[in-house]
Amino acid sequence: MAVPTIISMLVTSIYNIVDTFFVGRLSTQATAAVGIVFPIMTIIQAFGFFFGQGSGTYISRMLGAKNKEYASRMAVTALVGSCAFGLLLAVLGLLFLDPLARALGATPTILQPTREFLGVILLGAPFMTGALTLNNQIRFQGNAAYSMIGILSGAVLNVLMVPLFTFTFGLGVRGAAIGTVIGQIASFFVLLAMSYKGDGVKMKLSDFSTQKSFYVDIFKGGTPSLTRQGMASLATLLLNVAAGGFGDAAIAGMSIVSRISLVVFSGIIGLGQGFQPVCGFSYGAGLYERVRKGYFFCLKAGLGFLIACCIPGFVFADVIVDVLRHDPEVVAVGMVALRWQIVTWPIAAFITFSNMTLQTSGRSLPANILAGCRNGLFFIPLILILPRLFGLTGVEICQTVADVFSLMVAVPLMVSYFRSIR
Repeated sequence: MAVPTIISMLVTSIYNIVDTFFVGRLSTQATAAVGIVFPIMTIIQAFGFFFGQGSGTYISRMLGAKNKEYASRMAVTALVGSCAFGLLLAVLGLLFLDPLARALGATPTILQPTREFLGVILLGAPFMTGALTLNNQIRFQGNAAYSMIGILSGAVLNVLMVPLFTFTFGLGVRGAAIGTVIGQIASFFVLLAMSYKGDGVKMKLSDFSTQKSFYVDIFKGGTPSLTRQGMASLATLLLNVAAGGFGDAAIAGMSIVSRISLVVFSGIIGLGQGFQPVCGFSYGAGLYERVRKGYFFCLKAGLGFLIACCIPGFVFADVIVDVLRHDPEVVAVGMVALRWQIVTWPIAAFITFSNMTLQTSGRSLPANILAGCRNGLFFIPLILILPRLFGLTGVEICQTVADVFSLMVAVPLMVSYFRSIR
C-alpha cells in the first residue's frame, strides 16, 4: 500500500515545487511571495488532513471490527465538515486579504505579488480541504491506488496549467495560482468518483450525522495532524518573518529549502501513510505484533531512502537551489540551510513514523505532544532566539536544532507505547 501512497505524496508536493520553479523564472520577489503564502496553504491542508485522518483512522478501525455502517456515516460527516470549513477559511481570508498578507511577513516590495497569489489560492480552499479528506479516507480503507489516481490527475493538470497561465497568458504570479487551483478542483472531483470504486465505503448524503460522538472521534484522530501541520504553518510564518530581516533573498532561499525538504519528505510521509491502514486494522483487531513489525520496517526502509537522498543533496546543495532560483544571494542562503537540514532528516523520519503510529492507534495525547515538538514547542522558541544570537546563521540552523530536541521526546514515548502493547 505504500507505493501508490508515496507516489501520491510526491505528486502532492509537486503543487508547491511547480509554483516555485515557474515563478522563479519571474523574479526573486515573486519567489518570495509564493514562500510567504506557503503557511496559508499549509493551514488549509492541515484542516483537510484533520478531517481526513480524523475520520480515516476511525474508518479503518471500524472496518477492522466489521462495522461498515458507522464507517460510512463517519466518511460523509467528515467530508461535509471539511468542505464547509474550507469555505469558511476562504471567506475570512478574502475579507482580510491585505492584513493577512502583511501578517504572513510580506515586505513592501513583495506585498502586491503576495496579494495576487494569495487571493486566488484562497478560492480553492474548499476543494483543497475536500480533496485531502477524500484522499485520506480512501487510503485508510486500503484503496491507495484509487487515492493515487485522484491526486495524480490534479497534479498533472497543475504542471500543464501553471506555465500556461503564468507565461502564455501573461498573468505572472496570479497565473501560477490559477493553475494550482484548477489542479486542486480536478483532484477533488476525481477523488470523489474514486470513492465509489472497489469494495470500500459507499457514501450517501443521507448518512450525514450531527451525532456528537463522530465529531469527538474526528477531533481525537485528527488533532495530531492539525497540530503537526498547524505548527508547521506557524513555524514557516515565523521563519519568513525572521528571514525577512535579512532581505527578500533570504526569504526566497529559506522558502526554496522548505519546498525541497517537502519533496524529499513526501516519500517518508507516503511510506508512513501506507503503514497507517495496516496499523489501524491490526490495532483494531488486536494484532499488536503486526503493528510492531510494520513500524520497524518503515524505519529501516525510510532510513535507506534518506541516505540515498542525503549524500547527493549535501554535495550538490548549491546546484539544487540554483535550479529553482538563479540568484547568487538566494543560492548562498539556501545552500547552507539545506545542508543543515539534511543532517537531521533521518531524525525527522523517526519522529514522523512515531507520530503516525501513535495517532492511528488512538493515542491522541502522546501523538499531539510529539506532533507539536518539531515545528512548534521547540522550533518556535528557537526561531525567536537563534537569529538574535547568530544572525542569518541562526535562521538556517533552527530546524536542525529543533529536530535534535524533538528526538529526545520521541524515544521515551515510543518505548512506553511498545511496552503497553507487548
